[in-house]
Amino acid sequence: MTFYRNLVLAALILAFTMVGLGTYARQSGPGVGCSDWPDCYGKPVPHQTAGAGNTEFGARLDGPVSRSRTWKQTAHLYLAGSLGGLLALIAVLNWRGRRETQGGLGLPLLLLALMAFQALLSVGGATPVARPLVDGLHRLGGMATFALLLWLWLRERPQFSHAYFARADHLRSGAMIGLLLVIAQIALGGWVSTNYAALACSDFPLCQGRWVPLMDFANGFALLRGQGETTPDTALPMAALTAIHWTHRLMALMVTLYLGGLMLRLMRSPGYVDLGLMVGALLALQWVLGLSYFFTGLPLVLTMAHSAGAALLLSSMVLLNYRIRRR
Repeated sequence: MTFYRNLVLAALILAFTMVGLGTYARQSGPGVGCSDWPDCYGKPVPHQTAGAGNTEFGARLDGPVSRSRTWKQTAHLYLAGSLGGLLALIAVLNWRGRRETQGGLGLPLLLLALMAFQALLSVGGATPVARPLVDGLHRLGGMATFALLLWLWLRERPQFSHAYFARADHLRSGAMIGLLLVIAQIALGGWVSTNYAALACSDFPLCQGRWVPLMDFANGFALLRGQGETTPDTALPMAALTAIHWTHRLMALMVTLYLGGLMLRLMRSPGYVDLGLMVGALLALQWVLGLSYFFTGLPLVLTMAHSAGAALLLSSMVLLNYRIRRR
């Protein structure tokens, strides 16, 4: 089943690539992208839309259609379609070779269902209703797809069988808590991104010169609202953006303290020193990338790197939990 394993690896790499590309498409400039799906204004290629998009959306508050953004969104959608095709093929091969593959068909089917959910979110993301929620779920779904593909790939690698791992039952609950904390922080990071709240606090460690600035949690974390607004005619206040950013910072501190302690436990556990070093290095990388925002003005490349770093930190938690449970 070498072809099957390589197919899973290809899907894993594509899913990781899409994490960065999704950030690039969302954060690379103003303007409106495609309003429909799977086509773009009824055309499969953005340049075929001619002036239709600008005619339809020229009077919108969020500006005229951005031709570059439609290209980026279309590329992302086509890659997503390719990933969906790979996942379908993986499920078929898993079913046909179920006596040779590790585990059952449940995980490939779950990945297919998650991809279908992502497609539905893409349709919903073309409308302004609850746009931040849709975008946040879309980002979280992409991370979940990557994590599940990593688990599937590990499951099919002989070198990751239980015989190679030392017992670490004392780490089981700690590893699961670490995974859940990272997932929660990724969700908060997605909320910061989709609400464009990354620069709501322009200083560090203070926020707007205070440890606890003026914040509006009710509007900041309201799920059913449009992009950048509390109501169709009212912009989201700065205090709401501050609440989003400040919460992400606070959660980052909690994750750092917990994963730092987990790293020390891993370093003292035979067979898990490498994972301890990995967790520590990725945690430090995320802090460097996050703090770089305040000195560089949030360049796009750092935003993409921060998203990719979050995916890698998530992968370290997936790998840790896999090792412990496979033993």
